[in-house]
Amino acid sequence: MTAPVLRPGHGVLTTGLRDPRALWPEHARRLYHHLVELYGEDDALPTLAASWIAHQRSVNTQRSYARGFRAFEEFAREHGAHPMAVKFPLADTFRMYLQNAPTWVRVKGGGRGEMVRAGKPYSEASRANALSAASSFFTYLDKVSDDGLKNPFDAVQRPVIDPDFSPTEGYTEQQWIELLITARDRHRVAAYRTRAYALLLTLYTCCLRIDSLLNARVEDLGYDKGHHVLKVTVKGGGKKKKPVPPVAWDALQDYLDGRTDGWLFCTSTGGQLDEPAVWRLLRALAKRAGLGEINHPPHGVKVDAITHALAKKDARPDKVQRWADHKDSRTTQRYNRRKELLDDSPGYALATDVAGALEHGAA
Repeated sequence: MTAPVLRPGHGVLTTGLRDPRALWPEHARRLYHHLVELYGEDDALPTLAASWIAHQRSVNTQRSYARGFRAFEEFAREHGAHPMAVKFPLADTFRMYLQNAPTWVRVKGGGRGEMVRAGKPYSEASRANALSAASSFFTYLDKVSDDGLKNPFDAVQRPVIDPDFSPTEGYTEQQWIELLITARDRHRVAAYRTRAYALLLTLYTCCLRIDSLLNARVEDLGYDKGHHVLKVTVKGGGKKKKPVPPVAWDALQDYLDGRTDGWLFCTSTGGQLDEPAVWRLLRALAKRAGLGEINHPPHGVKVDAITHALAKKDARPDKVQRWADHKDSRTTQRYNRRKELLDDSPGYALATDVAGALEHGAA
């Protein structure tokens, strides 16, 4: 079965008409321009791949799938195959390639955006994402093709991901207090202290995904049933009003300083703050707070918030589940088990007895 192709002239717009591609989200536009440079505008791939990215509901999925698809496209091109013409043997080889392939990293001292394949091999999660992205792309092609298209990734095995394991290193509650104090009082740039403090405090006490917070606008702040609230888009595309605790609300008001519109957290020029900037903020504050080089990405803030909430005396998992915006209680309980596997490990008591016995024997 042949890959779907656009009719000659399809996608070429008459002068004077508005280009619908202007409505594509950022990651769809970026992928389109990247693929046009490689395949040209006459090839169907740039338009179809960008349309597929635009079809995804959340910004996080759009970004994640676009990144995974780039890895697949590069592999197919280097092996002499058009991405839309890949069959199962090459798709399965892509799986094996991801196991040892070095990742792209920035060149130290290089030019802006200069990258080289010299990083660590893809993690299991990254490999699973790249395979899921490629599979999702072919599923989309099957939907939009008149003839239908068999998904070559249907039979490709995915990495086994343990849902109870996370490589993300967590902070204790005391470490979070140290981090927040550092953001409020000791940020290297004094002008950014109120923003850093308000951002981290809101992210933590409202149990938000970083993309939900960064896509919020000042106009989304409000008041409902006696609570200050922030209306955000949660995973899956739904809207939800999140109650903002007084300490976080006061920090937000100090940061906004009377501003009534625009991105809730913005750059000095009013642009939207992005996730890499928050990642850099976390690393810098952790180092300044004496927390070392802990691998703590922005999404880890939500992990910490849930873990700490579940550890509270008389904590109700059902309330924590709603607060965390989890549809399935098992998702919330995974964080609970992670806590138990660490702090409540029977190995501590066992080791104490062994240590005492060994000391007594040595005496």
